[in-house]
This record gives sequence, C-alpha cells and structure tokens, in this order.
Amino acid sequence: MIENNVEVSLGIEIIYDSKKNMPLEGICEMGFKARKDEIIRLIAIAAQDQPLLSSGLWFHHDIRDNFYYASYLFSAALEEGEKLPFEASAAKQKAEGVLLEVLQLQDRNESSATYGHWPLHLGEDPRKAAPHPLPVELMGSLMAFFASRYSGQLSEALASAFDTALLHVYRSGFYRQTNTFGHHDAKYTAAKLIFGQRFADAELLGDGHANLRLTLAHVRKEGMSEYSSLPWFWHWVQAFTCAWHMLDERSIQTELADLLDYLWCERADFYLKGTWAGAHCRGQKHDIPLDGNVLFDYVQFGDFELPLALPRTEYAGFLYYKAPEQALRKAINRSRPSEVKKTVTKRSEAGAVHLHSYAYITANFAAGGMWERYEEFDNEQHRWDITLPLGQQNGVNQTYFFHPSDPYAAEDARHQTGYTEVLFHKNAIAALYPLPEHASHTIIGVLPKADWQEELGLLLAKVGGVYLAAYIMQSYVLEQLPDRCLVTSEAKHNGVVIEAVSEKDAEESGIADFAAFQMKARSNAPLWSTNLALGVNYMAWDGTALELIVGKDGTSTKTINGQAVDFSGYCK
Repeated sequence: MIENNVEVSLGIEIIYDSKKNMPLEGICEMGFKARKDEIIRLIAIAAQDQPLLSSGLWFHHDIRDNFYYASYLFSAALEEGEKLPFEASAAKQKAEGVLLEVLQLQDRNESSATYGHWPLHLGEDPRKAAPHPLPVELMGSLMAFFASRYSGQLSEALASAFDTALLHVYRSGFYRQTNTFGHHDAKYTAAKLIFGQRFADAELLGDGHANLRLTLAHVRKEGMSEYSSLPWFWHWVQAFTCAWHMLDERSIQTELADLLDYLWCERADFYLKGTWAGAHCRGQKHDIPLDGNVLFDYVQFGDFELPLALPRTEYAGFLYYKAPEQALRKAINRSRPSEVKKTVTKRSEAGAVHLHSYAYITANFAAGGMWERYEEFDNEQHRWDITLPLGQQNGVNQTYFFHPSDPYAAEDARHQTGYTEVLFHKNAIAALYPLPEHASHTIIGVLPKADWQEELGLLLAKVGGVYLAAYIMQSYVLEQLPDRCLVTSEAKHNGVVIEAVSEKDAEESGIADFAAFQMKARSNAPLWSTNLALGVNYMAWDGTALELIVGKDGTSTKTINGQAVDFSGYCK
C-alpha cells in the first residue's frame, strides 16, 4: 500500500479464535484492559511464531513492523507470561534482540541530512538500507514511551541503546516543521512535547505547547481537513495519547485531554460497530471497501468481534485514553437513527473551500458521504457508501459505485474521478455519472457478498438484517469475487440509486419478508432522464421525493421534496 508515495507494509496476518461480543453494560470501563491485554497477547504469539531472518529481524519490508511486534512480545513476556504458549524469558530475550537490531539501524552521523532517521524498507541488507524520514516520525515518540514504561525491565544493553537512539532523535530536530494541522503535524507536536520534557528543553516544550493550543483551536473552528482519513486519524490519536501518558505538567496534560476528547467525539460521530461511516478524505486498501483498521476502536468500544486479520497493529495495545461519556454512549447506542452533518474547511493557496459531509446512522447500517468532490491525494476521496457493521457480512462491508481514475479498480477500489454528483437523504443515496468523451465510460460498483437477485436495472439482496436495493440506469454485469461482488456498467451517462432498509423497519411498514421487499422495490423504480440533462427522480421509502439533475454545462440541481439542498445551517 502507499503512504505519501511510499509503500508501507500491512504487517502480518493474525489468526485466532474471536471473542463473543460484550454486553453494553460496563463495556468501556471494565473491559478495556482485557481487550488491550488480548491484543498484546495475540500479536506476541504471532511475533514469536515468526522466524527470524539472518539479519536478526523478522521483516525486511518495513522496519516499523519489527519495532511494533518486538514491543508486544516484550510486553507479553513480562505481563502475560503464564498465559503464553511459549517460555516467557526466551521470548523476552528474542524481543530485546530485535529491538537492538532496529535501534542500530539509525543514522547517527550528525552531518548527514538524515541524521537521527531510520530506513523504511530494509531490502536484502538492512545495514545498507537508505534512511527515510517516515519511521522516526512514527516510531520516535513511541520509542520514548516504550523506554520509559519498561525502564526497569530492559537489559542494560537495550536501555543504553534506547538512551543513545533517543538522544539522536532529539538532536535531529525532525519535528521542527511548520504546523499545517495535518497528521504529520500531530506527530511533530507530540514529539516536541515528549522530547522537550525528556531532555528538559523548555523552549522545545513551549513550542510544542503552543502548537497544541493552535491545533485544538483550529480543529474546533474548522474541523479536520483530513476528514475520516485512515490510518492517519489513528496517528493523531496515537501521538497525542502517547504525549498524554508521558507529560508531567498538569496544564499541558489537560489540554492534551481536551484534544483527545475532540478526537474521540469526532470518531464516535461516524462509528458503527467497528466501522467508519460516510466520506473519507483518504484511505488505505485495508479500510476501503472493508474496515480493517479496528484495534483502537476495539479497545475503546469493544462492541464487535476482532476480525481475523489485523493489518495495523501499531500501539493500540499500549495507548488508551477513555473517550468522553457522551461519545461512548453515542457510538455504542444506535437504537435511534441519527443524522451527522459537518462542515469541513480545506485551505490551500487558492483559498478556503467548505465541504459538507453527511451520514445517516442506524443500529443496522449507515449511509452517507461528502456532498462535494475535492481533489485529494491520489484521487483517494471516498465520496459515499452504505456501511454495514463488521461481522454482518462475509467479506467487504461497504456498498458504493464510482468512476475509477485507476485502471486497476477491481483490485484497488479507492481511486475516483470527479465525474460524480450525489444526493443524500437518510437511507437513500442517488449518484449520477456524466462522463466526458475522453474518459472511460465504465463505472464500478462494490457490493458485499450476498445472493444478489439480478433484474433489469435492479440488484436486490439481504445482508444480515438489512435489505438492499440498487437501481442502475444502464445495463450491468455482476461478478462474484472471493470477498465481494463487483458490478461494471458501461455508458457515457449513468446513474445509481441505492436504498437500505433494516428488516425490522421493513416489517413495521408492512414488508413481511425479502420477497415482499423485492416486490416493493420493483414497483418503486426511479425515473431516469438523458434528454436535455442527466437526471433522476426517486421516491424514497419514507415518501420523500428526491431529484438530482446535471446539466450539459456541468451545473447540478439537488432537491428534496422540491426544496433545494441548503448548506447554510450545516453544523461544524
């Protein structure tokens, strides 16, 4: 996968027996430590089973995996010894050996442009791998946390190696960057606080404190410009939770808590049983079209089963900050549907742009996205989807259509062009694709694995306790893949309307079963138009009239019950 034009590893796949869902009562207070310990133990077992290479490391694809897994193995050997299926003292020794190898790969030449850095990809000979700016940004503060937490249990050699490495990290000044309030800046700010305190550098600590205040003020006023961006949101949480654990000065710790409260409230707004509903600024392949970056959620909320593969382990087993009570209740209790509306400000040299995100979240599914197209890195804006809770399906949990900017969309369904207009209303989503002559005329649909009923212009399925109806303007082809169903439809002008209805809500409205749902859906087909403009009219299941039109000049009209969509009252 790619992070800032750098390919980074997914880690190792961990297979185990999932635990049953915990009840809501006491889930957050009583269970978080057990869930942290479970993660530490699972990753430690996987690390112990991984054979060491001749370099003394487990992996050469990414140095960070070695650090993360060695951290977990060391911790488990100390704290989970009796619960491990291997001898703890030998495991601790192995973990220390890997950590020593990692630390020795640091560039310690003070005249080097990469002083204090580590290589990212280690290649065939890690000692000859070129340093890269990314690892120290991600690992530096975590190394300080680990060395501090286990200072009394490290061997003399490893303790000395950490002291030396962290001194070079501090002297490198990698964190001295202009704050633009992105995920890199979150880690720079946390590093300034952590290393400022560790080395009694009052000026650096003060700079970090000032950046912290600016960051909190910025997100409160303008929202997170990297909206729902994964895994980078978790880098915010990881960095500031790490600093919160380590800072001694009460006033700074209090402001760190304020920022973490903001982050967890933001997370809770879009949370549904381990998933992240709505639009995403960016995402990795393990989060789109399947929410896979779940460990921080698992520790915090614990209302879903861990998936078999854990592609992003990082430090979720070590770093915990309790979310505010209102965020916990909002995230876990979805008994009543809710609408989430946010305004996000994107700033560039061209000026400020205001984007508007929408999500409709129920106990059984969520629907929504971003009203506006914005040019994100590598066309990674995930515009809209219908999200199903984890464990409700066998394979991907997101349903969406898009016009791909990448010819390999079947393998990597993340990269979208801007040739899309959308209309959101609760559990219904309409999308039109006015495609220019020079572009590919194929749109792609990603659907969860199910027994989809294929009809003219319509796909129908029941996934878990949710009925799905997907109306497609043009002819289509449905293909069954191991983890998803893939739809392709070719035409210069195309459109899709998707509506999700829970089985319970359908029954309350007189739809007794899936057969009755099919009959209702067939009688409720949208009206498509291509004459003077590309358009669709649809009557949603709640009786709301939806109309979306794209003119030949590219301008769009979006109305709900005849009223134009108005963003003037959108929440921040």
